[in-house]
Amino acid sequence: MPHLAAWQWILGSLCAYLIGIAKTGAPGVGSLMVPLMVLTVGDARQAAGWTLPILSTADVFAVIYWRRHADAKKLFSMIPWTLAGMAGGALALSLSEPVIRRVIAAILLLMLGIQVRRRFGRAPETAGRAGFYGILAGFATTVANAAGPVMNLFLLTQKLPKEQFVATGAWFFFVVNLTKVPIYAWYHLFSRPSLTFNAMMVPLVVAGAITGSWLVRRVSQALFELSVLVLTGVCSLLLFF
Repeated sequence: MPHLAAWQWILGSLCAYLIGIAKTGAPGVGSLMVPLMVLTVGDARQAAGWTLPILSTADVFAVIYWRRHADAKKLFSMIPWTLAGMAGGALALSLSEPVIRRVIAAILLLMLGIQVRRRFGRAPETAGRAGFYGILAGFATTVANAAGPVMNLFLLTQKLPKEQFVATGAWFFFVVNLTKVPIYAWYHLFSRPSLTFNAMMVPLVVAGAITGSWLVRRVSQALFELSVLVLTGVCSLLLFF
């Protein structure tokens, strides 16, 4: 049994519930799970190992639920770039914990700035390139499971309906999260306490997945996109501090 204080159990449970919501209907909500899990575990590197099995559990539900809506063609051009980013992220896991946290926050703020410029002015040419987003997503997901905001911003550039948005992201992370398992195992980020915690969080992931599937059908496209941007910004600032 993990030795966690009551407040850590509460934060961890909230994180699992938010992951379920994010995977099936509200991707922006998932941005908050990165700082929440770091607070729960107390270490950014170890938090990645505690979070991955929860994410993978939610991925299964999301892929099954949205299997008919995914636009896989949007992902093909990103695959080699994402793998390159994951290789860089695997090397970066040897850095100190504060450095890892701030690197991820800087990446998120960069992506947010690009998306804001795209919506309200002239975006940089790189904003539409799959390679640019693929490398950042691969790096961010490997060092801190923080590629959600990066992928969300990429999918916003593709102008997908919200159902295809969620489904396409679900397939991307289903594959990527499985690919990270050997990397995390190499760094010994899985442990008996972490896996016990993951098993205990499964009911909350399921509850979150049901909530997310309900929300996505009741939220407008405009509000959906705005929530992605706002929560990405909140997540970035929390990681810095």
